[in-house]
Amino acid sequence: MRITLTNVFVSDQDEALRFYTDTLGFVKKQDVPVGEFKWLTVVSPDDPDGTELLLEPNENSVAEAYQRGLFEQGIPAASFGVTDIQAEFERLKSLGVAFSIGPTEMGAVTIAVFDDTCGNLIQIMQT
Repeated sequence: MRITLTNVFVSDQDEALRFYTDTLGFVKKQDVPVGEFKWLTVVSPDDPDGTELLLEPNENSVAEAYQRGLFEQGIPAASFGVTDIQAEFERLKSLGVAFSIGPTEMGAVTIAVFDDTCGNLIQIMQT
């Protein structure tokens, strides 16, 4: 068994696609119309056949409340691995990404947390 798909709820799929591709560097994998929304996924350019991240609309009131609750409590909706967290932090900051937590050692890992502009906090981590 392996993880093939996971999701983050987003307030705007088009904005999310721009942020996750243009800013974070993921690549679009699927873009399939589903009514007024899309089945919209991105993947790592280093693993184009790997785990897909679904940019799922938060139009459902439960999804919206869940997303808002995580954000308000400072809980990241997802965590992405990086090889050099300080370099990634500097790169993203230079692109205007707002961090709530800069690179911080937490035992065996170093983390940083930023706002994805679509309603989520996202954690990056280096082991």
